[in-house]
Amino acid sequence: MSGTQIATVNTYTPAVHSGVNTDMYNRFFAFLDAKEKTAETYRRALRQFFAWMQTKGATQPTFEDVKEYRSEIAASHKPTTVQAYIFIVRRFFEWTEAEGIYPNVAGKIKGAKLNREPKKDYLTSSQAKAVLASVDTGSVSGKRDYAIITLMLTCGLRDIEVSRANIEDLRTVGDNRVLYVQGKGRDEKAEFVIVPDKTDKAIRSYLKARGKAAPTEPLFASMSNNHKGQQMTTRSISGICKEAMRRAGLDSERLTAHSFRHTAVTLALIANGGDIQEAQMFARHSNINTTQIYAHNLEKQNNKCSRLVADSIF
Repeated sequence: MSGTQIATVNTYTPAVHSGVNTDMYNRFFAFLDAKEKTAETYRRALRQFFAWMQTKGATQPTFEDVKEYRSEIAASHKPTTVQAYIFIVRRFFEWTEAEGIYPNVAGKIKGAKLNREPKKDYLTSSQAKAVLASVDTGSVSGKRDYAIITLMLTCGLRDIEVSRANIEDLRTVGDNRVLYVQGKGRDEKAEFVIVPDKTDKAIRSYLKARGKAAPTEPLFASMSNNHKGQQMTTRSISGICKEAMRRAGLDSERLTAHSFRHTAVTLALIANGGDIQEAQMFARHSNINTTQIYAHNLEKQNNKCSRLVADSIF
């Protein structure tokens, strides 16, 4: 590419600090067309790369510059952060090359090797029963909390999906009671989960105790003074789940509200004889490889080799 095109890099280096050449910066993010929250994460990551270039005086960055940048952030950040930061740098230079602005000097830079196994533990069926038994359903809030936990444990819902649910999202499809959910990264409630009879009963018991409510109101409403009747926050839902586990004697940093989803997917695999396709459909995983991680963990847990080796030695 020409020297004039390469010189453009000299103007975008301080762009996010001084406002110079913000047009290029804005064009790139318009090209990405990412959701607002994701775009802000990418902006933050790209700002750090620009700041690093400025510190190093790398006005015409090379492959070695980007490689050095990756090494520096890898020394002080978690692998997931390194992966995200390098991803956006690669995407940026892919775009500059496609636009004829600057060659792609980051194309062969690798991110980080991530541990694909779930970062949270799951509950055994007996532990899940203990969590449910710990909830006092003698009050409206108790009925609500019991219904929330039951729904998450039996349907594998995320806390954000519970938060987004409205009363009208409970519907009937064929012979099944279902709940339409707005899944992770989705813009609308286009998917549904089948709600088992006992879960449906728990939800109905709560709604009856709660009293009259419009179909458009939240399925699970806040009961705090300042937000009464409004949508519950994910933080509140997570707190309810965590407290129930503590009451059941399960207090671990690796046990969170998301553990209920892991529990549902894992128990679904066990109960269904390890059918990956059905478990994928149940979990609403877009990539079957994600579901296979759960299956692989179960296979490792059931591996008898260490016991057999021990028996042969002792």
